[in-house]
Amino acid sequence: MIFVVGEGFHPLPKADSNEREGAETLPYNYYLLYKYNLKGDINMNEKALFSLSYGLFVATAKYEEKDNGCIINTAMQVTSVPNQISITINKNNYTTELIKKSSKFNISVLSQKAPFSIFERFGFQCGKDVDKFLGYDGAKRAENGILYVTEETNAYFSCSVVKEIDLGTHILFIASLDEAEVLSDIPSMTYEYYFANVKPKKEAPKSEGRVWVCKICGYTYDESIEKVKFEDLPDDWVCPLCKHPKSDFELA
Repeated sequence: MIFVVGEGFHPLPKADSNEREGAETLPYNYYLLYKYNLKGDINMNEKALFSLSYGLFVATAKYEEKDNGCIINTAMQVTSVPNQISITINKNNYTTELIKKSSKFNISVLSQKAPFSIFERFGFQCGKDVDKFLGYDGAKRAENGILYVTEETNAYFSCSVVKEIDLGTHILFIASLDEAEVLSDIPSMTYEYYFANVKPKKEAPKSEGRVWVCKICGYTYDESIEKVKFEDLPDDWVCPLCKHPKSDFELA
């Protein structure tokens, strides 16, 4: 998603019990949008957000002897003089932890030839539990010592963090560009292309109750098994597999 960065932070009152914990850490302009949206005081059709265009990338990081990477859709150039880019990653991602510790990361730009297996490797498992690079020969180390993906990517960037902003559920990293290289001339992967041409189409699951499917990774939430209606889940509930929010689920 695209964020407009506000200036400074504002001392905020303690969040109401109906608001999510951590709201006090948001910059003031984000907090106002967040607060009034939760209370239903502004018109918000979240489907409008799907009109925004996104690329798909692998963000990689290294701290001490641990390598990790994850799929993101939030990488963009924010200034050209100097060259700076920004990325936004969920706080729960292990890659976020490594970036915060090392203050460095690489971004690999996925091309339209990227197979679904790349999304499975870097998007549907947690680096705290598995080594995502174990037995994987589709990566090389850049000069900063961090791996970047060479399998069906068209460019990579090496970056050093100059600022990070707490957005509540995510961290926005603003970074200087240390190295950049073109790897191929194949067009970049977009969300739209991924859904239309890469993500496997699944048949509707058979169930005695309603089944909700994550549009990102295909994870299914079966109300007859979970015993909790999907709409009764907390607002901050996320997909157990890819960590995307409830808004990225649809009824099968």
